[in-house]
Amino acid sequence: MAEKIKLLLAEDEPALAQIVKESLETRDFLVNLAENGNEALRMFREKTPDILVLDVMMPVRDGFTVAKEIRQLDETIPIIFLTAKSQTADVVEGFNVGGNDYLKKPFSMEELIVRIHNLLNRKKVWDTPDILKLGKFVFDFPKQTLTYGNDEKVLLTHREAHLLYHLCQNKNKVLDRSLILNKLWGDDDFFNARSMDVFISKLRKKLSKDKDVQIVNVRGYGYKLIV
Repeated sequence: MAEKIKLLLAEDEPALAQIVKESLETRDFLVNLAENGNEALRMFREKTPDILVLDVMMPVRDGFTVAKEIRQLDETIPIIFLTAKSQTADVVEGFNVGGNDYLKKPFSMEELIVRIHNLLNRKKVWDTPDILKLGKFVFDFPKQTLTYGNDEKVLLTHREAHLLYHLCQNKNKVLDRSLILNKLWGDDDFFNARSMDVFISKLRKKLSKDKDVQIVNVRGYGYKLIV
């Protein structure tokens, strides 16, 4: 019998939390339920879940704050945000603090479950990362750092590291925009596309010390990492 997936759900709306918990449990998930941000952090340390589903608007600590603190402890655990917010800035902030996916309320359980399995399957791919040479940079994916020369180290966010790693795996080739959005964001909608553009700009700035390393925009197709 397959081992159950351990999921930590942080949601302060009791009715919604119970519906999601019971629905997931009928599909062989082991669900721990937190009602606020502090409880979510405590349960994360105690229960060692496989994946987190965090409501953004929670009391004590909001979901973004919880995710930011968890990323200091675990760089790879998948995080899905649940939110009623739909502004581009909120979506970008969610990815900036280390979120992997973003589900707007109201949502269907089927969609949530598909996204959970998608992230868990994706995590298996990232569990054996490399340390890569990029011109004068050394990219350490597990530690999420870029080191220039001998000692000038730049920290990457969780999302920046995953995006750069994917670009590295396809260096000097055009990486299809829709493909990378679906692989890393789970959807190629407008909000995710805007978010990816922001991360590409940030990576360009962090790689700017070496003129032989560039991320170029191939209009109508996607991006190419040239080394």
